[in-house]
Amino acid sequence: MIGIVIGVLGRLVVPGRQRIGVLWTIAVGIVAALLGSATAAGFGVADTDGPDWIEWFVQIALAALGVAAVDRGRTRH
Repeated sequence: MIGIVIGVLGRLVVPGRQRIGVLWTIAVGIVAALLGSATAAGFGVADTDGPDWIEWFVQIALAALGVAAVDRGRTRH
C-alpha cells in the first residue's frame, strides 16, 4: 500500500506528463519506500515521536527521481 502512495506522490512532484504505467509507478514507489526508509534509518531520522515527515520526504523525493528516470528511459526507445 505504501508503494502506491509514495509512487503517486512522487509522480505528482515530477512536472509534465509521464509516459509510464500504473505498474511502473507502483514498482518505483515500492523501491523508493524501501530505499527511503533505509536512508532515513541511516541518518537516524526514521523513528520520531510524531509523524516521520523527513522519512516521507526522502521517500517521495526518491520516487520522483525514479519516475523521472523510468519515464526518460522509456521515451528513448
